[in-house]
Amino acid sequence: MVMRRILVTGQGGQLAAALATALPPRGFEAITTGRPAFDFDAPASVGAAVATARPDAVVNCAAWTAVDAAEDNEPAAFRANALGPGLVAAACAASGIPLIQISTDYVFDGAKGAPYVESDSPNPLSAYGRTKLAGEWSALAGNPQTLVLRTAWVYAAAGHNFLRTMLRLGAERPELRVVADQHGAPTAAPDLADAIAAILSRIRYDGWHDSHRGVFHATGSGTTTWHGFAEAIFGSTGLHPVLTAITTADFPTRACRPADGRLDCSRLDRTFGIRLPPWREGLARVLHARLAA
Repeated sequence: MVMRRILVTGQGGQLAAALATALPPRGFEAITTGRPAFDFDAPASVGAAVATARPDAVVNCAAWTAVDAAEDNEPAAFRANALGPGLVAAACAASGIPLIQISTDYVFDGAKGAPYVESDSPNPLSAYGRTKLAGEWSALAGNPQTLVLRTAWVYAAAGHNFLRTMLRLGAERPELRVVADQHGAPTAAPDLADAIAAILSRIRYDGWHDSHRGVFHATGSGTTTWHGFAEAIFGSTGLHPVLTAITTADFPTRACRPADGRLDCSRLDRTFGIRLPPWREGLARVLHARLAA
């Protein structure tokens, strides 16, 4: 299968930026697009952007990611997270090309008590989770060559994320209160981008197979809590604020988060031979990139 040009949506986001770096070393041309040329609030722009780019595959990173704000503006989040992927899928189907749709652990309620596999029934607790789940469905329904990649706790050296928030607050305050009863897997955007590039490489060399269609989980290996993640961040920097462990109830937010969003990533390994590095290695990679910037 000849596959060279990859259209990456969500230009300016941390995953799109990481893909722009990860794809060329594997022989791909990364074409990034975002507003205003590609805008889910202007539906015609979606098909036009795909037609103009003439890609061999699309990775849709564009999304409404403001989790709490989605509670107050679910229609806008639905346009971006649910209707938008359907538009992308239709454009991909018209061109006969694969789509990788990015999704989230927030499609689950976190009550399983064990890592979720792809066949577990979703039960989102928030508007963000509901709209992202609807986006999975619309992407899968709109294009037979769709692969949904659920991930979690994504962060990078730039952008709005937990790592950068901790570093900023750690420089401003002597003590930080961090939630310690939510469990998940920090996922470095460069590691996730490398995994996506590897998936595309397999599809390029092996062709598209029915086993590629559907939902896959992809997070950093191993798990921790937000408090544990913060401890690792400050253990790798010159900042030493006092970290106090608190509960979710001590830090109420507009949107309800899954208490245990751990994802089992075995299917990705079985199908593509891909497993993301341990999350602590991802953290070291991102901190090194931040210092080098």
